[in-house]
Amino acid sequence: MDQTLTAVALNCTLKPSPAESSTDVLAGQLIAELAHHGVTTSSFRVVDYDVKPGVEADMGDGDQWPQIREQVLAADILVLATPTWMGHMTSIAQRVLERLDAELSEQDDLGRPILFDKVACAVIVGNEDGAHQISAELFQALNDVGFTIPAQGVTYWNGEAMGSIDYKDLDETPEQVATTTKSVAAYVAHLARVTKQNPYPAVS
Repeated sequence: MDQTLTAVALNCTLKPSPAESSTDVLAGQLIAELAHHGVTTSSFRVVDYDVKPGVEADMGDGDQWPQIREQVLAADILVLATPTWMGHMTSIAQRVLERLDAELSEQDDLGRPILFDKVACAVIVGNEDGAHQISAELFQALNDVGFTIPAQGVTYWNGEAMGSIDYKDLDETPEQVATTTKSVAAYVAHLARVTKQNPYPAVS
């Protein structure tokens, strides 16, 4: 097995460290499954960083997005994780997408968008509905900037409607969530290897 794949996980919870985060729990489970496929993952809880609003690679004045961006550009896989609030992704996740918009103007040595040959997947948790809408919005935005999305590229958990139990408080991982997380890890690692070994062609 090729052991060279790397991933970066961006946890877009609204809770700064060291607060417990259900998003961190499910993202951590996916990271553990990725490790079984030879993927080494680094993680950022984005709210812990001063990520300025804007659509430039570096917004200056203490902006800490550039150090996160460096890891995104270096990785083969992006794991974008967000909780559900009022049926939507968090403002932190939206800001990550806005900052990634800057990559539309960047090209590699072959004249291709700089994020080509990279694969993205999603992690979504919440004790309310919204996972399908969020994954649709995430996947469209990520694909727009150049990421490739694998089959079944999201693992998620929605608690009981109007409930109060968080994913991190469950006594055990639901079997369907565990199975889905395992599948996402396998598919994203497979697709990352395929695109790394067979890059997209440059089109003039």
